[in-house]
Amino acid sequence: MTEDSFDLNHSDNQGESLKSSPSEPSADQKREISNWVAEGIGLSDIQKKINTDFGIVMTYMDVRFLVDDLNLTLQDAEEPIAPKADGADDANQDPSTAGDPLTATGGVTVELDTVNPPGAMASGSVVFSDGQSKKWTLDQYGRLGLSGGDTDYKPSDEDVAEFQKQLDTALRGRGF
Repeated sequence: MTEDSFDLNHSDNQGESLKSSPSEPSADQKREISNWVAEGIGLSDIQKKINTDFGIVMTYMDVRFLVDDLNLTLQDAEEPIAPKADGADDANQDPSTAGDPLTATGGVTVELDTVNPPGAMASGSVVFSDGQSKKWTLDQYGRLGLSGGDTDYKPSDEDVAEFQKQLDTALRGRGF
């Protein structure tokens, strides 16, 4: 019976050992990463910068764990708030629609489930402007499916566009 022994530092040249790139950032590099997070740079961009600037290859999850270990809080990009048009203030709003989520957001509301069904990366429900509701799921391939409610119902093009916009915003808020 033969045994193989592997020496990681073994090389064909006697005085030379294999040098691997570090897999963990140094203290100075961690301070730089902290600055990136403070600037509002996203995880995937931080992952790329660690690779290009430091020569360290890290997975997305490794970067996420590093940010957590450093007790850093990722900044969400804030969407600019459009100024109100002249004459369109809250005082002139129809009181019957004030606070109504259906009219306040273009007539479509999207909710995300806290627990997803098997095979779904994300799921939730949507209520369209005409009051029709559906359940939606997003699978691991990025395919969106609608189910439930009236099987013959087809939302308007405007509702579909608003649904996609709100779904994108909601999913980005959850890190997708």
